[in-house]
Order: sequence, then structure tokens, then C-alpha cells
Amino acid sequence: MKTDPRAFILANTDLMSPPHVPEIRLHLASEVHELWLKTEAELEEIGLPPPFWAFAWAGGQGLARYVLDHPETVRGRRVVDFASGSGVVAIAAAMAGANDVLAADIDPWTEEAIRLNADANGVPIRFTNRDLVGTVIDADILLAGDVFYDKAFADALVPWFSRMAQRGVTVLAGDPGRSYLPRSRLRALATYEVPVTRVLEDSEIKRTTVWSFDPHPEGEDVRVG
Repeated sequence: MKTDPRAFILANTDLMSPPHVPEIRLHLASEVHELWLKTEAELEEIGLPPPFWAFAWAGGQGLARYVLDHPETVRGRRVVDFASGSGVVAIAAAMAGANDVLAADIDPWTEEAIRLNADANGVPIRFTNRDLVGTVIDADILLAGDVFYDKAFADALVPWFSRMAQRGVTVLAGDPGRSYLPRSRLRALATYEVPVTRVLEDSEIKRTTVWSFDPHPEGEDVRVG
């Protein structure tokens, strides 16, 4: 890394609460134009991948809200928060009483962001930068916010989520209607109106649903490989 992540995060974010989960405080970019709208060349110059961790995305906020409102979903269980970003969902799971929470994200900057955010909320969060897609996870609950934005990525996630669900893992996804959401594989649990940043989402409110992944959609072979 060309830039120290901790120093950069502290210098370029403010500790604030996302509007839909005011119980949680995160180090977030308060001026979107100063961070998110840097060009790819400017980001590369400082060694910074696109800073997804610096914003509270609608799917993550909705999923975190659901976990906080339904703590029985995670209480006493082992949780993996996939593509964790800021860690908002992982933090919600820890606050709701999960026995163990692992935040997973391949962006190397997220480790420090999640550490700072977990410390700000006084909760223990473990972290891995391993690419978990296609692996068998050692957990009871798999949480994923805002992951169906890219076709190739969604195509890889659907069979993985299906296998995990068939193995007895509860797979929950938070999504505000991203392009590649596999609706036929999902069951809606709750819907929220989540305030977001217009510069990022072209809207001030995103209707966000928390979905449960169906392990056995009609007509599918249910054998577990």
C-alpha cells in the first residue's frame, strides 16, 4: 500500500451514524465529492481501491436494520458478513448477540476500516481477506448486503449461496433492487425505505428488501455435492 490506511481513513472520514441504523457509528466519507469522485488515476496514485467501505450502502443498512430488529436471527450463532465493506452488517450482528462474527472482504483497506468501526461500537469482529466464494464456510448465518450489482459476480454467488443454504446455513441478503438480483431464488422478509446519498444512488431514498435465499427452488435438484 502506498498510503497508510488507518491515517487515511481517520483523515478523510467522520464518525457518524447511518440514517437507517442510528445505533451504529461508522467512519464514513462526509463529502462524497472529495473521496468517491476521485478519478481512477487519483485513487491509483494513493494506492486506494474504490472506497466502498467509506459509504453506508442501502442493502447493508437494510440488512443491519433487520438484524437489529430481529436479534433472534443471529443471537448465539456464528455469522459471516460477506463483502463486508464498512462492517455495518457485521457490527449489527455482534450488537444483536451473535456468538462469533467474521467480516470477509477482499479489499485490503476494509480490514482497517472494519477494525476502526468495530472499536467505535465496542464489539469484537474478526476479519478475513480470503475470497470465500465457492468455499464451505464454518458458520450458521451468511449475511450479504449489496452484492448483486455485477452479472459475473452474481452468477458466481447464486450457486454458492444455494449450496450453503442446502447445507443448513441461513443466507440473508439486503438489496435495493440491484440489476442482477435473483428474485426467483429469494423470499422477502422485510422492506425498508432507506435514506441514501443521491450522488451515489441517483436517489435520496432506496426501497430496500431483506431476502432469505431459498435452498430448494421449485424444480431444482436438491442434492448437495
